[in-house]
Amino acid sequence: MRRPLAAAALALVLLVAPAAAAEACGPTAGSTVTSAHAAKTKVFKNCTAMHRSYAGGVAKSSKVHNTKTVSGHKVAAKSKHKPKVSAALYAANKKLDRDKDGIACES
Repeated sequence: MRRPLAAAALALVLLVAPAAAAEACGPTAGSTVTSAHAAKTKVFKNCTAMHRSYAGGVAKSSKVHNTKTVSGHKVAAKSKHKPKVSAALYAANKKLDRDKDGIACES
């Protein structure tokens, strides 16, 4: 009597597991972002709000460097704080990167 129940439970796990594994890996082409992913990346209203959580701003990768524009050319700039490196957080707040150097709200 228990074998059919166990077989049914195993079949259910095998059907659900691939979908759960694919969802854990992230969105694929043509799929939508789940609310769990959206909750992890906070969208800030402005740089003042971002500086409350991340004093140095948010960088899209560790390879980018802070720059400023002098006479129409980008040159290296110094920052008081190191930025938090997070591609997802940067992508959600890309509008706050006014100088387009890969760091949103650098200080």
